[in-house]
Amino acid sequence: MATGFSINEYPNVDQVYKDLRKLVSLPIRSIRKDEMENINQNYFEKKCSKSKAMITKASEYIPGGVQHNLSFNFPFPLVFTKASGAYLYDLDGNKYIDFLQAGGPTVLGSNPASVRKKVIELLDSTGPVTGLFHEYEYKLAEKIVELVPSVEMFRMLGSGTEACMASIRVARLATKKKNIVKMGGAYHGWSDQLAYGLRIPGTRHFEANGVPRSIFKYTQEFYPNDLNSLESVLKRNRFFGGTAAVLIEPVGPESGTRPLDLNFNKGVRELCNKYGALLIFDEVVTAFRIGLSGAQGYFGVDPDLTVFGKVVAGGYPSAGGLGGKKEYMKYVSAGLQTGTKKALIGGTMAANPLSSLAGYFTLCEMEKTKACEKSGKAGDRLTKGLQKLIKKYDLPFVAFNQGSICHLETVGTMLLDIDIKKFWTIKKTIAEAHKRKHAMEEMGAAYMSEGLVTLAGSRLYTSASDTDEVIDDAIKRFDRVFQKVEGV
Repeated sequence: MATGFSINEYPNVDQVYKDLRKLVSLPIRSIRKDEMENINQNYFEKKCSKSKAMITKASEYIPGGVQHNLSFNFPFPLVFTKASGAYLYDLDGNKYIDFLQAGGPTVLGSNPASVRKKVIELLDSTGPVTGLFHEYEYKLAEKIVELVPSVEMFRMLGSGTEACMASIRVARLATKKKNIVKMGGAYHGWSDQLAYGLRIPGTRHFEANGVPRSIFKYTQEFYPNDLNSLESVLKRNRFFGGTAAVLIEPVGPESGTRPLDLNFNKGVRELCNKYGALLIFDEVVTAFRIGLSGAQGYFGVDPDLTVFGKVVAGGYPSAGGLGGKKEYMKYVSAGLQTGTKKALIGGTMAANPLSSLAGYFTLCEMEKTKACEKSGKAGDRLTKGLQKLIKKYDLPFVAFNQGSICHLETVGTMLLDIDIKKFWTIKKTIAEAHKRKHAMEEMGAAYMSEGLVTLAGSRLYTSASDTDEVIDDAIKRFDRVFQKVEGV
């Protein structure tokens, strides 16, 4: 067992897929209709009335009422006013256990005092942004280079989306090749060229509304966990401009919703070497959540480029960056074009003093407190508790985790398969996905009514603030939800 990581025991991937395939083959089992009506009326309508009123007003000025996809919850988004450690508090005064953790970046827990103190000191002196160099740009870059073996230089950017955009531009410049191959079902931000093969493998351009199909001329996807699928794409690309890079999440698409075999990344590394493509790890979620050396440290695989986000700013804005070997990072150096052709990359707010300082002190605090290991132990305790409940109520649900990244699949929406060769089945599959997505939203609402905040009702991020008492309390709340499922 590797030390210093949140993963204590890697999931049995074959068994996880076996269980997930069974889940998808069965009829949907969600919250009973009468219980769902009760939750809506007695919790959301009565106990969340201030949130509903504010979201109703916000909808007049904000499309859909919220600015971020994670905020959109069924039956309506809630308004949160306080975050502290393992807990969130809404506008109506309701208290929740926070398993969203802002989508993953707050491994220490929300709003840690040690980091907040440093941020306030900075605001009293420099302010949040100057547009000029600040010492913590250097300190954060130095810290990341120290922690992640494959990273020799680091360029901070505004988001994970921007970092993914930068990575493929660098790869094309460095290799003088054209194609970018990504794992089907993965999300690498919302840029035009990477809005391909989202959520469900095989979807290609289906989710890319507003993007001309011609944009994807040099973007392909391969099937998760299938090295043969990847190699067939790489072979084909030799005759159509070559492959500049293979871009993957090292635990699997959508934070490991489709988990990868333990040695899969090593196989991808070998194929990249064989076909002259750069290997890009999208570690927006996994660095520094899996460990301070990233998922690459856990798997023992060095990518050529690493995309950072989430934790890199400690939960503060402008959380994005690109790191890698000096021979590749020279393509993102700032300033005017001199000699080497450089990738077009910018961002006035990137590497602002506030975000750089917050990222630096967050990483220092995580290192000092062994936050990755603590959050991983909480993830193990939560997952084992959920597995016991699933067995207790004889439910087809599937719970597994990669350390502090926990999955609770109750309908398996993202585990459906689209076969482009059987085009006549696609419409039916997409309709089934929408039906399952609504059932997942109802489960998420039921969790929320019991004071449990999750990501879309199917993913949970634990933090170092999740003590045994917090997790045990959460399990009791999940128990009450599972009692309301059809057939229980």
